[in-house]
Amino acid sequence: MIQIAIVEDNEKIAQLLKATIDNEPEFTCVALYPNAETALKGIPELLPDVVLMDIGLPGINGIEAIKRLKPECPSVEFMMCTVYDEDEKVFEALENGANAYILKSSSPAEMIGAIKELNDGGSPMSSDIARKVVQRMQRSKKADLKELYGITKREAEILGLLAKGMMYKEIADALFISEKTMRKHIYNIYEKLHVHSKVEAINKYYGR
Repeated sequence: MIQIAIVEDNEKIAQLLKATIDNEPEFTCVALYPNAETALKGIPELLPDVVLMDIGLPGINGIEAIKRLKPECPSVEFMMCTVYDEDEKVFEALENGANAYILKSSSPAEMIGAIKELNDGGSPMSSDIARKVVQRMQRSKKADLKELYGITKREAEILGLLAKGMMYKEIADALFISEKTMRKHIYNIYEKLHVHSKVEAINKYYGR
């Protein structure tokens, strides 16, 4: 039996979540907390398997609550269950100990599936949230490559236009530089990425 606690200040939503959980034979809702303050006291004593945590709580918000609880309750799996899908909220929650991130707009079946996956060691996320995480990782990889190979802002700009299929002259015109300057940039890109062609440069830079 998977024991689940809910931290949600909206009574109607809390009861809907509880009903969804209690309707599943493998689940049981062991606690409902209307705010982070009561959760901070109750969860370390109860130690449920999974905690569904809202972000927009009165007083201490859900992200801060997880930040405080995770070191004290390392065995507990925390799932954000919220209406917030802004990048800042998503990554702040994940960086502070959330193991999963589900939007309240998810269907009961999606919620149940996510809890099972989380309890089995996964990190389920709503599709929109997963896309944000992938995009952040891709941006991070590009930033790492810039730092590793010393790609300048202008060179990164040129690589982006090359990836769109633009020719050297078209890029030079678009950036208001001479073709000679453009070819110098290309030479520098090849040298820094250790490649010998435009295709190799694009593939290496974008991890294709």
